[in-house]
Amino acid sequence: MTHDLVVRSRRVVTPGGEGPGAVCVRGGLITALAGYDEPVTAQESVDLGEVALLPGLVDSHVHVNEPGRTGWEGFATATRAAVAGGVTTIVDMPLNAIPPTVSVAALAAKRAAAAGRVHADVAFWGGAIPGNVPALRELHEAGVTGFKCFTSPSGVEEFPALDEAGIRSAMTEIATFGGLLIVHAEDPGCLSEPTGPGYPEFLASRPPDAEGAAIAMIAGLSEETGCRAHIVHLSDAGSLRTLRDLRERGVPISAETCPHYLTLCAEEVPPEATEFKCCPPIRAAANRERLWDGLARGTISCVVSDHSPCPPELKRGGFDTAWGGVSSVQLGLPLVWTAARERGHSLADVVRWTATAPAGLAGLRRKGRIAVGHDADLVAFDPAGTFTVDPAALHHRHPITPYAGRTLTGVVRQVWLRGLPAGDEPRGRLLDRSTA
Repeated sequence: MTHDLVVRSRRVVTPGGEGPGAVCVRGGLITALAGYDEPVTAQESVDLGEVALLPGLVDSHVHVNEPGRTGWEGFATATRAAVAGGVTTIVDMPLNAIPPTVSVAALAAKRAAAAGRVHADVAFWGGAIPGNVPALRELHEAGVTGFKCFTSPSGVEEFPALDEAGIRSAMTEIATFGGLLIVHAEDPGCLSEPTGPGYPEFLASRPPDAEGAAIAMIAGLSEETGCRAHIVHLSDAGSLRTLRDLRERGVPISAETCPHYLTLCAEEVPPEATEFKCCPPIRAAANRERLWDGLARGTISCVVSDHSPCPPELKRGGFDTAWGGVSSVQLGLPLVWTAARERGHSLADVVRWTATAPAGLAGLRRKGRIAVGHDADLVAFDPAGTFTVDPAALHHRHPITPYAGRTLTGVVRQVWLRGLPAGDEPRGRLLDRSTA
């Protein structure tokens, strides 16, 4: 057989671990895995040497905001940034676009806005808000990967939070078709308005107990209804024991965290540096290390960006009024690798957290691993290379970042999407569960 492409590396990361090999591609799919020195007939051959070959990352937590708030972020810029960071598939959140993805018509508007403009593949989450339970099955049948809800105010009025009764109704319906509910879990009864503009006041207004109480409620409803649940952007390490105990009891609940919770800490947030603001907040250094322990134990399954950009004017003012969101879809891989290698983790660990597990969460069966039959989404990643974060080199619409000036280890050298070079042309596809 003549392949379209063969990519060789002495560090290919597959589900079996890391080692020398050759990945053969034909028709956009991985068709064979060969030895590094094994003869292979291909129209194009690339030898990366000691540069590692990873599967394309899957970022299952990205806020694109188009249509309606395209001035915050759009499909073209978000996916261009994603590919530059080794992310070949994103799953778009149902807010902060207008309309939010809470109906089949709104999903169609999203897909129309994205068509022909995406550099990475894009799948979509649906939303669960008050009054749209009848739309959930229709959205599921239209191909969304699952549903997101908030237990506390989302920050945009068109995507209200669900109370406990509303979450129970949504979970009861979602369980009937084996779907997934992903949850922003903060108990509104534990939250308060910051008493001042500084970071300490903001941190105190969103205490760890807010996450713990909401997670306990979601877990109880998951156990009651049988609906699978997933906690997004976990920042409270105190909830890890609860999550571990729930999993051991067979409750279908999982959790993710984000690069900013694993690489930043409250003690280092500069005064007035609202680029560090997000919800839930970045917590103390000791909490950060416990999150790493949760990853090592498997209590946390995914590391995804929660890429949530906004115009610069919304980041002005204090931590009490600025928009909350960290934009890192382009930086997630080197951020996580820099911190992971310092703690003794391998590239295989990073691939599992940032590619394989998020693909599994979203039901994207041909994504997230280098294996025969999977899409040939590949990343040439130099694990020893370094660079300094320059906001001018970031591709998302408003390059505001808490990482400016930080030196990171790990450089994305080349990206392929279904075996073709990614980045310059919008070659991405719009996915649903049946096509992914």
